[in-house]
Amino acid sequence: MPDSRRVEVVAGAITDARGRVLLARRTEGRDLAGLWEFPGGKREPGESPEQALVRELREELGIEVRVGPPLIAVAQQYPDKRLRLDVRSVTRWRGTPRGHEGQALAWVPRDKLPGYAMPPADQPVVAALLQPDRYLVTPVPASPADDDAWLDRLRGALRNGVSRVQVRLPGVDVARRRALVTAAAMDCARAGAELLVNGDAALAQDLGLGLHLPAAQLRGLAERPVAAEVPLAASCHDAGELRLAEAIGCDFAVVGPVRATPTHPGAPGIGWAAFEALREHVSLPVYAIGGLGLDDIAQARSHGAQGIAAIRGLWP
Repeated sequence: MPDSRRVEVVAGAITDARGRVLLARRTEGRDLAGLWEFPGGKREPGESPEQALVRELREELGIEVRVGPPLIAVAQQYPDKRLRLDVRSVTRWRGTPRGHEGQALAWVPRDKLPGYAMPPADQPVVAALLQPDRYLVTPVPASPADDDAWLDRLRGALRNGVSRVQVRLPGVDVARRRALVTAAAMDCARAGAELLVNGDAALAQDLGLGLHLPAAQLRGLAERPVAAEVPLAASCHDAGELRLAEAIGCDFAVVGPVRATPTHPGAPGIGWAAFEALREHVSLPVYAIGGLGLDDIAQARSHGAQGIAAIRGLWP
């Protein structure tokens, strides 16, 4: 895509004292007219993102804002351009927001945001506001004698703030796997955390849990394998797998490895630029995985990731 087709856009996740988020509706005559978006606009040459957002919100809404920290920066491929949406948190401003360009505005409770039709680049922003920024992938306990310690460490991860967990137990026999997943599910439920089972759709269905599809399973599917209310995720390694994950209705995906990792010895990481280039083909929330930890969440968000997925980086 030539540089002339690159569009830099800044937007604000403007949140009021009640926790509601301000959305603006795209007016007739614009592309994607009628869809709802986070207010903002194009960054002009020579402007910093903060300067551009202050100017755009003054022009569009008539408010003077204090720009807060970055939330997420989403690169998105459209048929005629490559857009990069840099979203900043905004909780402080002066004035009353009004649609100075004829656009409708709506203050939306956070849990209602997914019900608003949005352009592809804005959809990961909703996920960044609502969903966890870390996704724990459990290691395999070395032997049955280690199962109690494994569960203790899982509880430690939950206490440390993990609220989305993938139980991955390759090579563990059926009875032991069921016992571990059942115990893990009880601990996650007590902590208010979401649990997905890797690759075992029958066990996930039997226990009423989410399902995480390895890439090999994903490639064999033509439709969503679980009900709409069941959490569904997939591991992806290329743009085709990501598009398939989105097409069958996955709720989120994992892409990597971004860096070299002991889990895949000898395999170099794809790096952040390649991760971002893959992510921009879908509007799914996408976690980055591979040699990452809590200190990498901000960098992951700057490349359009929902956050990081990890084994060692999140396991106490």
